[in-house]
Amino acid sequence: MAPSPAVHVRRAAVALATAAVLGVAAAPAALADGSPSPAAPGLYGTGDPKFDGVFRQSLAFMAQHATGTNPAASAVDWLAGQQCADGGFPGYRADTSKACDPQKDEFTDATAAAVQGLAAVGGRAAVVTKGLDWLKAHQNDDGGWGYQAGSPTDANSTSIALGAFAAAGQDPAKAAAKNGKNPVETLLAFQLGCDGKEGERGAFSYLKDKDGLRADNLASAAAGLATRGKGYLVEPLKKGSDQPLKPLDCPAGDDNARPKDASAAAEAVDGYLSGALAKNGGYLMPSMPGAPAKPDQGNTADAALALAAGGHREAAEKPLAWLRSKESGTAEWAKGNPGKLAKLILATHAAGGDPRDFGGTDLVAALNETGPKPEAAASSSEKKDEEKKDGDDSFGVWWFVAVFFVASIGVGFLISGRKKKTEL
Repeated sequence: MAPSPAVHVRRAAVALATAAVLGVAAAPAALADGSPSPAAPGLYGTGDPKFDGVFRQSLAFMAQHATGTNPAASAVDWLAGQQCADGGFPGYRADTSKACDPQKDEFTDATAAAVQGLAAVGGRAAVVTKGLDWLKAHQNDDGGWGYQAGSPTDANSTSIALGAFAAAGQDPAKAAAKNGKNPVETLLAFQLGCDGKEGERGAFSYLKDKDGLRADNLASAAAGLATRGKGYLVEPLKKGSDQPLKPLDCPAGDDNARPKDASAAAEAVDGYLSGALAKNGGYLMPSMPGAPAKPDQGNTADAALALAAGGHREAAEKPLAWLRSKESGTAEWAKGNPGKLAKLILATHAAGGDPRDFGGTDLVAALNETGPKPEAAASSSEKKDEEKKDGDDSFGVWWFVAVFFVASIGVGFLISGRKKKTEL
């Protein structure tokens, strides 16, 4: 049975809110110059941060960590300073001295992303713990999460929240269990089984309600990470490694067949994503109701990341190849936008590629230019100065030792000569 118009409207509203938080088409594009906003020192990007400030900053931290870059202290301070008193994070708040409204200002996706970003850079354990405590306190009775406290559980927010616990080194199934319910199993209830349409089996639905499930690319890519116990930061594939895809097996006449566990669910959603990408020639179309019917670079990068997390190098490389092509328009899409640049870096890194040579573009340099100068760049220069200083100091010390040694030899000869004269 197809979802009713009312459900489509509600799904569109929820998806639009999430799209805004994720910094995709619904949020204003960032300016091209990439200079930090004077109104928000430490924040990456100059685009309006109202919806995606926290999220894009968090993704930027993870992308920098993946490529060996340490964000500036001011950038880390900015993100940590966005946290509300109860531990939750907003999409963005301009005045951090003003108390947050828990019902309006705090979001699951922003909180979970901030936890992942701060866990990556380290040194903010108290903020991370407080964020995880907020997620536990605002978990729905079914074990999942909605995009805001009190919102119906959705697969995307639940996946990002599970990734936050994983990023903090905790087992999401145990650390986030509620009322005896495993949140990972709660997520699996959003997956389409063999009763779904051909081509949609294995996908995840954004929402789960009486009108049934509908394949959603945003939720599917997010669930591809969560079902493997991963967040956005994924270890790169080793050279030569490639796991075969295992799409959902649907025996003839058995419409009730479903993935039996999280591992099988992960393989099934990877099979769906790979098939959806192949259908379009390497990219995904937006599944958000009302979105323009054109290639979705953000969703395509998310799918590449999920496939890389599953060890599917060849399958992940296909969407990355499309994203690198001039025809995709990815260069212009991501220009000056830290969140989008970070997504490309994370996906490329996870697939074992080089983010510093993405179709001729250095994504890492482009990302770093959107915010304050990274600590790694500054400390590298300082290290050279320090090495030079150490070298100069070392030369001075050795020069002193050499002079002292020569003088000692001279004194020795003098004493020896006097002793011989005395003996004669």
